[in-house]
Amino acid sequence: MSVQMDYRESTDRAGMSRMTVRELRDTFVIDSLFRPGELRLSYLEIERAVVGSAAPTTAALTLPTYKELASRFFCERREVGVINIGGPGSITLDGQRFEMARHDSLYIGRGVESVSFESNAATDPAKFYFVSYPAHASYPSKHVRRDEARTIQAGEAGTANRRVIRQAIRPGIVETCQLVMGFTELEDGNVWNTMPPHTHRRRSEIYMYFDASPGRVMHLMGEPAEPRAVFMDDGEAVFSPSWSIHSGVGTASYSFVWCMGGENLEFDDMDMLAVHDLGPGA
Repeated sequence: MSVQMDYRESTDRAGMSRMTVRELRDTFVIDSLFRPGELRLSYLEIERAVVGSAAPTTAALTLPTYKELASRFFCERREVGVINIGGPGSITLDGQRFEMARHDSLYIGRGVESVSFESNAATDPAKFYFVSYPAHASYPSKHVRRDEARTIQAGEAGTANRRVIRQAIRPGIVETCQLVMGFTELEDGNVWNTMPPHTHRRRSEIYMYFDASPGRVMHLMGEPAEPRAVFMDDGEAVFSPSWSIHSGVGTASYSFVWCMGGENLEFDDMDMLAVHDLGPGA
């Protein structure tokens, strides 16, 4: 099955400030992920990232290449990070099969020619979420199980942002060109993520919210003094320019995959803001 790749342009600060809520969603929110039996992709002007999903049911889904990539195969000059947020499945890279449990991650290095996704059972299908960036070198593909990720307890219950950060594809675990990826789980009764917020001009970031249904997440973006908001449903992704904050608050607890690409691989390279930096103030 041939699937077109959606092309997404961004905007500058002035352009974002003039957008309606509908225009914000149409520009920054990817709401076409995880359709059963389909592979979906969006090409982002920011960092030339590709955001996609594979939701195999009874048949395997193979990652194709596209005119926009000008390559013989998808990973000819790209690296890919994958996280499974569904049932058990597998990913096969040039004939090598990796069993992917829920919350397992897989780094796919530049030069891998064949990538296919499968579910172990159609009644409990896998849901593979992936992000790809251009790569200047080839590093070995690596499977990172949930319990092999670096785990960090963050936040406080008193500020409703107690959460567990699982850094799966990062220095010290996986060698990459520019890809850093993992996921965060909010504890029950906590609703804020990444608060106080931050920016990092040296790279952009993409969030994909999951385990949110039937609740919703209000995602904040834009300049700190003039934040904008979009409402996110389960299984939707949102990307941010490097100058934009990226934070959110839900109607209940939820999880989200975060992924970054850009100038460096340091997870803690952030330009921190304080809560009083949000909005124009008194």
